[in-house]
Amino acid sequence: MQNSDANSPLLKVENLKVSYPLGSGLFSASKKMFNAVDGVSFEINRGEIVGLVGESGSGKTTTGRAIIRLAPVSGGKIFYSGAEISSLSDRAFMPLRKKIQMIFQDPFNSLNPRMDVFKIVSEPLDIHFPKMSKADKRRRVAELLDIVGLDKTHIDRYPHEFSGGQRQRIGIARALAVEPEFIICDEPVSALDVSVQAQIVNLLETLRKELNLTLLFIAHDIAVVEYLSDRIMVMTRGKIVESGDAEQVCSNPQHPYTRELIAAVPKF
Repeated sequence: MQNSDANSPLLKVENLKVSYPLGSGLFSASKKMFNAVDGVSFEINRGEIVGLVGESGSGKTTTGRAIIRLAPVSGGKIFYSGAEISSLSDRAFMPLRKKIQMIFQDPFNSLNPRMDVFKIVSEPLDIHFPKMSKADKRRRVAELLDIVGLDKTHIDRYPHEFSGGQRQRIGIARALAVEPEFIICDEPVSALDVSVQAQIVNLLETLRKELNLTLLFIAHDIAVVEYLSDRIMVMTRGKIVESGDAEQVCSNPQHPYTRELIAAVPKF
């Protein structure tokens, strides 16, 4: 893979489209398409946290999933570290799965209830480092639990034994297992209590600094996005309608939809 210089973006998305057929029933003859993501372009630089904000159905999660190959790319191009990756075969894309990881929205459903913490967090190690010994995997998982603020003695426990915030920390540990460069955070705090949200957001900020990570932070709450992000992109109906410095976008929004998101933030 071609290496980018320090000044070029880590991720570059050009005119990304993700479309799904309407009327997908067995006997449907409809050829109409729904554009979940409709010509989206943006760049993310190394070390940045970029927020992607919008209501449910705006296309923000689909955008994140398309980057990591969990949603089909219908058009446009995705570049990572200077190389075009959207047209790669699954086999050719596999090495990138060590560099690009995802933290999922719901910590209750994203963890296999039949697997203990060791098996959950070490699963990426099984895939990418198949020759790694079980003892080394246990040491790595214990280290990861410490990094995300969990006790190492939790390694043999099961998801039902943890709170929502603790489960999300396990999900974060799993994403960190193979030492990625870039993490897509898909609504990682939306299913958590407000007090726990702040803990997870602060953890992500700390990890960004300590591990030199780059984050795409997807959320519907523009206040949370502003707090964490360097830059914000506002998305609705499959399009990015406003982007810029986080403080500037929130203090002087230019698009009516951005103003609606800000007006919906609870005032205390």
